[in-house]
Amino acid sequence: MAMALADIESMIREAFPDARVEVRDLAGDGEHYAATVVSAAFKGVNKVKQHQMVYAALKGKMGGELHALALTTSES
Repeated sequence: MAMALADIESMIREAFPDARVEVRDLAGDGEHYAATVVSAAFKGVNKVKQHQMVYAALKGKMGGELHALALTTSES
């Protein structure tokens, strides 16, 4: 079962309340998404760790309900 775009966005916003979050369905199939997350929480954190923080916000859904997520992260 695919994960809804609104659910992905909600989970990221819950973990990063200050963030600017944009989630897009890349293929229109509800399985391939891209997300841009800009948050002060990323200050001084390298890109790998930033992405790990976002994956942690998805609470284990990555690779299961959420098939593919291309991430762009930066500090605000």
